[in-house]
Amino acid sequence: MDQTEVPKLRCQRIGCDATFTEDNNPDGSCTYHDSPFFHDGMKEWSCCKKRSHDFSLFLEIPGCKTGKHTTEKPVLAKATPTPTPKNPFSPPTAAPATNSSSKESCPRCKQGFFCSDHGSQAQPKAAPAKSCASAPAKKVVDINQPQTCKNQGCGQTFKEKDNHETACNYHPGPAVFHDRMRGWKCCDIHVKEFDEFMSVPPCSKGWHDADPAS
Repeated sequence: MDQTEVPKLRCQRIGCDATFTEDNNPDGSCTYHDSPFFHDGMKEWSCCKKRSHDFSLFLEIPGCKTGKHTTEKPVLAKATPTPTPKNPFSPPTAAPATNSSSKESCPRCKQGFFCSDHGSQAQPKAAPAKSCASAPAKKVVDINQPQTCKNQGCGQTFKEKDNHETACNYHPGPAVFHDRMRGWKCCDIHVKEFDEFMSVPPCSKGWHDADPAS
């Protein structure tokens, strides 16, 4: 008689995302975080006070708590940010330009010529940089070596021999946090709860990338 394979469950703790079975879930097998806090572009874990401005680096901060895996979604408590020490010495304030109005009305400055009265020359506008999507630059790795994709919203394990231009489902980003809302600018989806934000399905396809450019 064939033995039925026990279905694996997905841990719902923040920072874990591992699979487990009820009969193989010892205490200490789960490493996780409590609730996140977002304020003025800073992302912070309320449990260990570790923080980062970059969302991808923020999610890579190792969990600081251990316990058993669970399928129950955590209740996110409201956290307060770690106070940032204020600099007692305020930086000097730049003096406002006194000749800005006369410079705008100067015929030589308007035409882009050097003006001895205002000591400046009109600078040509730099052409906007062109961006093009392409396969990430590959470093020398074993094509059979398992790697973890670092693209936002993916996180899958892959082998380079199986990598191709539609293998990865991800968010190009950036992640947006504003007025208690979390979302992705790439697909214009915004939600209030952090677990809902983490469940927003990826909107783009591309190559898996274990070493994305910073």
